[in-house]
Amino acid sequence: ETSCDETGVGIVRGTTLLADAVASSVDTHARYGGVVPEIASRAHLEAMVPTIERALKEAGISARDLDGIAVTSGPGLAGALLVGVSAAKAYAYALNKPLYGVNHLASHICV
Repeated sequence: ETSCDETGVGIVRGTTLLADAVASSVDTHARYGGVVPEIASRAHLEAMVPTIERALKEAGISARDLDGIAVTSGPGLAGALLVGVSAAKAYAYALNKPLYGVNHLASHICV
């Protein structure tokens, strides 16, 4: 999840949450008085792989064990979304897994 200033990775099995890893850049943005889109995008680039690895470790699985990859496809900051979608596409392609785009607002309603 990269719609704004936090990099989030969740791993679920059915309806059970196996892992929830978040990397926040809120402290970085605080000195500017709000989220700076370019800084958010760069923070996602730095945090993406470590956050995915932390979630996989917490879930006790490897990336190959995933059945599919879901990613926030909007709405959100364009650059931040680009980082998340690009990472998700890369993982889905490398692992030969299906990729699902998820509307950020709809996901809040469903949880």
